[in-house]
Formats: sequence, C-alpha cells, structure tokens
Amino acid sequence: MPDPRLGRIGTSVEGRPIESFVRRSLRTETNIIFGGFHGNEPKSVYVARRLIELLAADSTTGSNLAWVVVPMVNPDGCFRRKRRNANGVDINRNFPTENWERGSPRSRMFGGEFPASEPETRTVVKLVERVRPSRIIAIHSIDRGRECNNYDGPGRALAEAMSRVNGYPVKNSIGYPTPGSFGTWAGVERGIPTITLELPSRHSPQRCWGDNMMSLLR
Repeated sequence: MPDPRLGRIGTSVEGRPIESFVRRSLRTETNIIFGGFHGNEPKSVYVARRLIELLAADSTTGSNLAWVVVPMVNPDGCFRRKRRNANGVDINRNFPTENWERGSPRSRMFGGEFPASEPETRTVVKLVERVRPSRIIAIHSIDRGRECNNYDGPGRALAEAMSRVNGYPVKNSIGYPTPGSFGTWAGVERGIPTITLELPSRHSPQRCWGDNMMSLLR
C-alpha cells in the first residue's frame, strides 16, 4: 500500500514513483536526505525510512529545521537489487557536472548517453533546485571497511560533526574517480555542504540505523 506520509516528486524509467517525505518548519534551513541511489544498497533505503518514521512520529525531533527525505531515488534498481536503473545507467554518474563521462555501457558505473539523461537524475536536480537546501546527505553503503563521511564542497565541518557520533572517518575522496556524481554536482559545483554517508555493508540495517540516527539529526 502507498505510504500516506510520502508524496510523488517524480517517476522512474519503468513508471515507479519517486517519493519524498516533507516536514516543514518556521525556520529557513532545510536538510535533504537521499537513499537508494544504487539499488544494491538496501541499507541506505532502510536508514532513510527509519528517519522518516522518527520525524513523522515526533515533531520535536530535528525541529530546528525543515526536512525532505527521499528514501528511494532509484526504485527500479531497488526492485531488482541492481546498482543501475532500468536503462542500465548509474544514477550517481549521470549528473550534469563538468567532469561527466559517458563511459562504457558494460560498466556498472555507466554514466548514460548524456548528462541527466535519466528521469531519476532529473527528479533529484529539480528537487534540489526548488528546495535550495542548506545541506544534503546522500546515504550509500560500501564494503571492505571503507565506511566514511565523505564530503563535497563546504561540507567538512558537517562531516566532522557526524563523525563524532557515528565514528566513521572523514574523507574528501572516496578513493577513486566519480565523474558525474551527485556530490560533485551539488557540493563542488553548487557550494551546498554535501555528505555521501557510506554505511558499512557488513553491518546489519538495524546497526547502521543505530549508529547513524543521531549523526543524521546532528
């Protein structure tokens, strides 16, 4: 059944809704939280949904600012548990950045035929441009002990504040090139403090939420 707390902000390649939770505030600052850029990272969706539950249940939690939470950017990929969307494009390599690269369609990081070619990418772009958030956190997961608070643009102070709670390292690079990434588009090129929160894939969804609930609220 549809979640009445969520409203449609876009549609995937295969027609699945891309939805968001919104909690308004009298304050002018807004956080945007994204989960599910990659369909094979279900912990990111779980943590985003738990955050929605918390914010919906308690109006005093995080009440110093407004919240927009998009739990599943890539619903077609999440449905299949595949990294890429239904067109075989890595959404997190499809943003219209100066360093965008097409890459090989056979690569799991294929950037698409052109920047912002995918409806999921365009939905995220339109949301950010409309909301003009004060800060953004995109939740992912990663293996081999590489969990981190990876910041782009003026996000170092935010990454350090999160690290004091979740214990993950603060990094300004994930360790490999990410052309066309959301962090580059939002953080580097638009100057919005942006964190790619890389959850440890070896941990349970419940532990990831427990370790990061307060870091997200911070």
